[in-house]
Amino acid sequence: MSQKAADVLAGEFLQQLGVQQLIAMFELIPDVLFWIKDEHSRVVHANKPYVEYLRLKSLHAVLGKTDYAFSPPYLAKQFITDDKKVMEGELVTDRLEMNTLPNGSVAWFSTSKRPLFNDGGEIIGSYGMTRHLQRSEKLLSGVDIMKGPVDYVRQNYRQDISVDKLAEIAHLSVSALERRFRKYLSKTPKQFITEVRLENARRLLVDSSLTISEVAYRCGFSDHSYFSRQFKFLFDELPSELRATLEKDKD
Repeated sequence: MSQKAADVLAGEFLQQLGVQQLIAMFELIPDVLFWIKDEHSRVVHANKPYVEYLRLKSLHAVLGKTDYAFSPPYLAKQFITDDKKVMEGELVTDRLEMNTLPNGSVAWFSTSKRPLFNDGGEIIGSYGMTRHLQRSEKLLSGVDIMKGPVDYVRQNYRQDISVDKLAEIAHLSVSALERRFRKYLSKTPKQFITEVRLENARRLLVDSSLTISEVAYRCGFSDHSYFSRQFKFLFDELPSELRATLEKDKD
């Protein structure tokens, strides 16, 4: 059989399966959380591991809701901002990230997201999947290598942190440490430090009444304008804009 004929055969066969059967296949992968969202980031489908991860009893408890129903506001906003970027064409592939588990602890995940199209080629939502890396030995080998410096940053982000210190903790040279960060986190050590500080700053902006200047200082930023620029770059809005949105939502 020629390659062209094989492609036609495969396409015709997949058309017979139907969407529901394809989606059902994700129930067979116990360590993968899978979800589909509409253009408003409302969940329209999720597999059983996703529902169990949220500690809910059934899919019906998830349908029609956004991440604000399940996650802390600062995380929910990050997820929904992510959805918007994906629907604008930004692809996420095997992004290594740390998320909060339902019990409050933190764990490593590998996440991928894609836009969802209708038959007319229009984007109507997004879908994604994430894996808890404690069940993936191959990826865990890389995570273990990064554990020392990553934990140090998470615990000491309020203080001055030098790349030399992180290299010392990892028992690596600075250049080797930077290569490891690029390989496993797709960013430099300095970028990771800044992002951890910004993640915590956003949490404080949402969950506390501290002024923006106080939040910046508590999260390791001595320059308020630099903090605002970096916040805008990562989250696509200024700290003041986030606060204004939160105040509006209270009305």
